[in-house]
Amino acid sequence: MAKFGYLGNFLVLCIFLGIVGFSHAQLQFNFYAKSCPQAEKIIEDYVQKHIPNAPSLAAALLRLQFHDCFVRGCDGSVLLNFTSSTKKQTEKVAVPNQTLRGFSFIDGVKKAVEAECPGVVSCADIVTLVARDSVVVTGGPYWNVPTGRRDGRISSASEALANIPPPTNNFSSLQSSFASKGLDLKDLVLLSGAHTIGVSHCPSFSSRLYNFTGVWGKQDPSLDSEYAANLKTKKCKSINDNTTIVEMDPGSASKFDLSYFKLVLKRKGLFQSDAALTTSATTKSYINQLVQGSLKQFNAEFGAAMEKMGRIEVKTGSAGEIRKHCAIVNS
Repeated sequence: MAKFGYLGNFLVLCIFLGIVGFSHAQLQFNFYAKSCPQAEKIIEDYVQKHIPNAPSLAAALLRLQFHDCFVRGCDGSVLLNFTSSTKKQTEKVAVPNQTLRGFSFIDGVKKAVEAECPGVVSCADIVTLVARDSVVVTGGPYWNVPTGRRDGRISSASEALANIPPPTNNFSSLQSSFASKGLDLKDLVLLSGAHTIGVSHCPSFSSRLYNFTGVWGKQDPSLDSEYAANLKTKKCKSINDNTTIVEMDPGSASKFDLSYFKLVLKRKGLFQSDAALTTSATTKSYINQLVQGSLKQFNAEFGAAMEKMGRIEVKTGSAGEIRKHCAIVNS
């Protein structure tokens, strides 16, 4: 009898957990198949129409997703504006996010989707889908994007500063930062591969040229001296230059390829965080494998890492909300 009672309780517990699990449904492919069947096509069409006219936005939108997912998970919190009601500075104003672009593009996509299905598709899902579709349009890889994310209602500048790994990070800092989000060293290498497209501003790396470790006149010894000299004479001519933009993958910044990894092995990665990838035997081995492998293989592995990143701390089920406007929480 006691045994039956235990089994009965166990079954009740299983049923309860099943209900709880269902109420917190995970991401799924074609989440909007019934609620807004045209959603993903509307997003893809918008991207295909506009990104060819501004291809540099692809890298910016990819970066936008990364910065969103590393703070409170992939919940669109990076899109929120400051409001007088909360008196709190949002992620947008944090130093790592001050050079983010693509907010108006996301607003345009949201407007197109809202016209079809008001209040159904989250801004968080739009950010994730737009990042993928933009990369594809510019000749980069395709990856699967499960949907069903909901939008967060909290956005904090201090949390952005604490959670987004800066380009000055060393290996141990990068490792712990990624591990805290459930990402491993292979993910670190692969996601760093996003630096194969896009540009950066001088302040992200000029300390390597002018005052490495805070010593004026000292140059980062891990940076190729010829490359450093070129940056100082032709790009960032002063440590105070905060407007000049520099390609992260010189000569190939608009093409999704393996060039970035080849440059990192030649000590020509733009950031300290790029150079840091060669200070670990594990990550350096991954880079060598990628360089010796095919672009097709890198594309597939990069896509898998992006799908994994897109699942960080997502809000699903009844958590969060579906924002009507991406820059403000629903009233």
